[in-house]
Amino acid sequence: MTNDKCQMTNKSLNHLIKKALEEDVGSGDITTNAIVPENKIAKAKIIAKEEGIIAGLPLAKLTYEVLDKKVRFISKVKDGCRVKSGTVIAEISGPARAILTGERLALNFLQHLSGIATLTNKFKAQSSKCKNKVEILDTRKTMPLWRGAEKYAVACGGGTNHRMGLYDAILIKDNHIAIAGGIEKAICKAQAQAQAKVRIEVEAKRISEVKEAIKIGVDRILLDNMNIKTLKQAVALCKKSKIKTEASGGVNLKNVAAIAKTGVDYISIGALTHSAKALDISLIML
Repeated sequence: MTNDKCQMTNKSLNHLIKKALEEDVGSGDITTNAIVPENKIAKAKIIAKEEGIIAGLPLAKLTYEVLDKKVRFISKVKDGCRVKSGTVIAEISGPARAILTGERLALNFLQHLSGIATLTNKFKAQSSKCKNKVEILDTRKTMPLWRGAEKYAVACGGGTNHRMGLYDAILIKDNHIAIAGGIEKAICKAQAQAQAKVRIEVEAKRISEVKEAIKIGVDRILLDNMNIKTLKQAVALCKKSKIKTEASGGVNLKNVAAIAKTGVDYISIGALTHSAKALDISLIML
């Protein structure tokens, strides 16, 4: 599972899946083991029960590989594809016990990640209604240990990954500014410590802060919770100085198009990962 910025290695995925199986299966699936004969071979299909963008098929497949290598998982679509209700997205065959035991975890991955991809795609579609080219970004508002997978799902939906963590970009927020004693001091300290090619971004809540940040010089300014009128002013100022702009705070499907029309380069949305509704997907035994 990879995209330009988000990478999850098989090692990290295996660790995640093993921990998830320990949590769910524990010492054994006592219901399935009591009802299903050990040597029973079966087939199943995974079906989308509503329209959406699929994400997480590699994780679902790896879930079964970790659980029982005898299970055969065949994806019928690719991650990032839009499917209609009733579409078969995968076929599974092998030991019936393993298929049933892994059902919930495989579906959890698919439903959650497909929900993120679908919501991201909706924001992308709304923002694309204007002529300005704007990128939809995710944030660090992800479930602990799920970040790589969730950011992968954002990419599947047409979004772009923001920083992966606290280690790959400098983002000076209001609390940093307060402790430093102002935007100027915070930026200067960051510039003095930053390694080469590390992006420096600063949060600004009002035009006066935007002007101050422009004067000192940064790579990007995060325009936080600004109304449309103020956003337009801020974007115009930043464009003159060739500084990239990112709008954030209070973004929803009703106002994202208007925000995009202001000319911002990026719109970051925490809701992509923390509030996405799971896509309805089911596993049916044949």
